[in-house]
Amino acid sequence: MSNFLDTVELQTQDTVQYSIIWMHGLGADANDFVPIVPELSFPEGVGVRFVFPNAPVRPITINNGMAMRGWFDILSLARIEREEDEKGLYESKADIEALIQRENARGIPSERIFLAGFSQGCAMTLLTGVRYPEKLAGLIGLSGYLPLYQRTAQEASAANKNTPIFLVHGDFDPVIPINIAHTSRQTLEELGYTIEWHSYPMAHQVCAEEVADLNKFIIANMR
Repeated sequence: MSNFLDTVELQTQDTVQYSIIWMHGLGADANDFVPIVPELSFPEGVGVRFVFPNAPVRPITINNGMAMRGWFDILSLARIEREEDEKGLYESKADIEALIQRENARGIPSERIFLAGFSQGCAMTLLTGVRYPEKLAGLIGLSGYLPLYQRTAQEASAANKNTPIFLVHGDFDPVIPINIAHTSRQTLEELGYTIEWHSYPMAHQVCAEEVADLNKFIIANMR
């Protein structure tokens, strides 16, 4: 497959043993989380490749149909039980799976690949990660939710049933209310997933404490 998403890539060393594929939020782009790379530290001799893909540009219903980078259309954010853009979700899932396979071709096995994302990117991380047919290193979901949550049980892959999941949210998030994140977390926990959960006194953003907790999670799951 040759039609990969455009990506921005950074490596912490010349030789890498792990990859982190990191999806941005709605209306942002591949550069959005590049500044987090120098904020993270890894064990001596461990190299990490960060892959930041650009979502396609598409009209977004809740933004009056304005075209912007988005992994899928958003019809409503009022509650987790709502109509969702299934076509867009599954298309972006396939695009992310292609990036995982490209990392495999570059010598990084799936069990050394983390998926990460913020907001819409978190939704894509969870949607893709629990369904992926090969074991991944970990799933990192920042300020987002589990899309198509009622289908998770029937579509989940056994390969990632024991993959650790890091979920964080802002207590005062005005974009994705924290109750939606709680429902996502509970759904995954009831299905037997291991969740490391943190909430912080913040809005729809990232804070320093969160980055420190995220760093610990990644290092703990480098095997």
